[in-house]
Amino acid sequence: MTRQTLASLFIVLGFSTLAGCATPSVITLNDGREIQTVDVPEYDDEAGFYEFEQLDGKPARINKDEVLSVKEL
Repeated sequence: MTRQTLASLFIVLGFSTLAGCATPSVITLNDGREIQTVDVPEYDDEAGFYEFEQLDGKPARINKDEVLSVKEL
């Protein structure tokens, strides 16, 4: 019983640590729209796009020319 409890505790602590690493952000576009992201968007220099994960878990890309600002929440 104690091994199972100890293992459960480590699993919960691991997920808590990973959840603390996420930094939600808001991307403001030139037309005024705002897009919330799960984590800070990554900029792909070669392609010229910001890549990020939307709140529903789907990956997305936006051209840098459409982005006005990127702010952490």
